[in-house]
Amino acid sequence: MTRPAVLILLGPPGAGKGTQARMLQEKYGLVQLSTGDLLRAAVAAGTEAGKQAKAVMDAGGLVSDEIVIAILKDRMNDADCKNGVILDGFPRTTVQAKALDALLASTGQRINAAISLQVNDEAMVERISGRSTCAGCGEGYHDTFKPPLPGDTCAKCGSAELTRRADDRAETVASRLEAYHAQTEPLITYYGDAGVLQTVDAMEEINRVATQMSSVVETVLH
Repeated sequence: MTRPAVLILLGPPGAGKGTQARMLQEKYGLVQLSTGDLLRAAVAAGTEAGKQAKAVMDAGGLVSDEIVIAILKDRMNDADCKNGVILDGFPRTTVQAKALDALLASTGQRINAAISLQVNDEAMVERISGRSTCAGCGEGYHDTFKPPLPGDTCAKCGSAELTRRADDRAETVASRLEAYHAQTEPLITYYGDAGVLQTVDAMEEINRVATQMSSVVETVLH
């Protein structure tokens, strides 16, 4: 029996993991799974692992790797995951990667590919920190790549109120990149040693990145 595919997306904040995961989900019938969404869904559903997670979060703590793995195991057993899953934002550390390997081994599955979205740090800071959103209609802008009309006016609805997320400030982006390099980047070596690492140039235009991603996925799915 063919086991569902398991794909992992690696890359720093802003590399486009979420966007590319959604595109792959739509094209190949895979299910995008992110840790935050999994936790919220498990808590809302009142599963055993969800109850444990809720207790930890209500107490202001961080949900343990064991609980996250238990929630992931429950979710991957759902019928809609029969074709496979895309893990977006998990694992973040080698400890989590080893726990995931153990989970997959227990169900006869394996990681088909860990796809690293490679980016340039300086360009990433510029790409993310320049973003703004129209408070009126939600249209997105960028200081360099898609500037609004003069006077910070939205070209779509005419509003002159543009907002910037706190997470998009240059110093915040730099800090998040630093955390990624320290905690998650070692996974590139980990999955390279395991023989499942694939890399794509994520500094390309979105559709070109998507073409690279599709090429990798089609290679590992067939």
